[in-house]
Amino acid sequence: MGGGGSKENESHLLETLCDHEDAINCVALSEDGSLLVTGSEDKTARMWSTKTEETECLGVLKGHTSYITCVAITNAYIITGAADNTLRKWDMTTCDCLHVFADHTSRIARVICTDEFIFSTSYDKTAKAWLFDAEDSDIGETAAIRTFTGHHRGVYPIIYIPAVDTVPEDSEGININPGDLIITGSADATARSWSFDTGDCLKVFKGHKSAITCMATDPQAKILYTGGGDKEIRCWNINRGDCIKVLEGHTGPIICLIVVNRLMYSGSADGTAKCWVREFGDCTRTYRGHKHSVVCAKFSEGILYTGCGDAIVRAFDAKSGSVRKVFKGHTNAVTCLTVCGDKVYSGSSDGTLRVWDCKNISEDTGFAAEDLDDDDGEEGVDGDDDFKKKQLDDLDERLDDYIGGDVDEASKPASAASKAVK
Repeated sequence: MGGGGSKENESHLLETLCDHEDAINCVALSEDGSLLVTGSEDKTARMWSTKTEETECLGVLKGHTSYITCVAITNAYIITGAADNTLRKWDMTTCDCLHVFADHTSRIARVICTDEFIFSTSYDKTAKAWLFDAEDSDIGETAAIRTFTGHHRGVYPIIYIPAVDTVPEDSEGININPGDLIITGSADATARSWSFDTGDCLKVFKGHKSAITCMATDPQAKILYTGGGDKEIRCWNINRGDCIKVLEGHTGPIICLIVVNRLMYSGSADGTAKCWVREFGDCTRTYRGHKHSVVCAKFSEGILYTGCGDAIVRAFDAKSGSVRKVFKGHTNAVTCLTVCGDKVYSGSSDGTLRVWDCKNISEDTGFAAEDLDDDDGEEGVDGDDDFKKKQLDDLDERLDDYIGGDVDEASKPASAASKAVK
């Protein structure tokens, strides 16, 4: 890797965990940061300790009949979604599957959950809401309590916006506030807002020219941000449904979005991440040096971490744009990452979960991404040029499926990008 002093900025690899037998597609971290869960192409999810000196596998969740696409954690339970068209609820203390939610007719794209409800999206063109404790209710064993129908292609990102006021439970024991909103984004190039109470579509957000791949809201849940395969980020008034502004600057499809206070960070297939001032729509920083798509990103304590198709995780000083550290070791695309304490956890198509030291990373001298040699990033993928090309082509195929193709004829999607409960 080029750039003066760059070796000092290469991160220290703490652990390489090879328990999964195939690619890791998704990762979730518990609210208290003590448990990490990974979902894999090998049809299993695994639980990992984060508080022990060495990361330990605490259990394996087996039962899905196809690859796992998404995962979420709530209290002592884990929810997984898979390409077998089902969601499963697991007891993390016993690894038992407590319930199978089987009302979707195509693979699951996203899952988010609260203490009371589970929300899912699917390539069957619908989103659904389920009772979290469905196994204890009188409602059908597999039936969703709401199905949000109206999109014309697969549904990807989903956001739940609860109303502030509380309401008494209805006759079925379901506590839904009439003001609760669901927002979904789809390959049909639209986002839609829904009444959780009635299941009715309230607004259709039209303007994108390609699939909506990721979404976020401002902290007050008044503004919706959507990223699309058309290279645009659009800002919407959620109540009115109109487009406020269009953020342009990326030259490839948008893959991930993160809102942090007044700022927003985006990752793209153009090999860059960008920082935007949400209020004005100005791009204030471009994070360069990636040699493939920026698939996932995480902001923590002033550092923007990016996971890339070139098999490298990078840590940027969010304010200056300089690279603080590069995390090299994966042999295939990084598909997901998270930060817990002074460690970064990254999952990859190479089937490994890697643990990196990011202690005191904000104090490192760093170096400008613009100063990197042109060959930076290629060192992260082992093997000859043909092997590298095959790996990157595989990621491209996944991203094409996720970003722009006809989902009814598509193959596997890229791993989950942005999931949020607002």
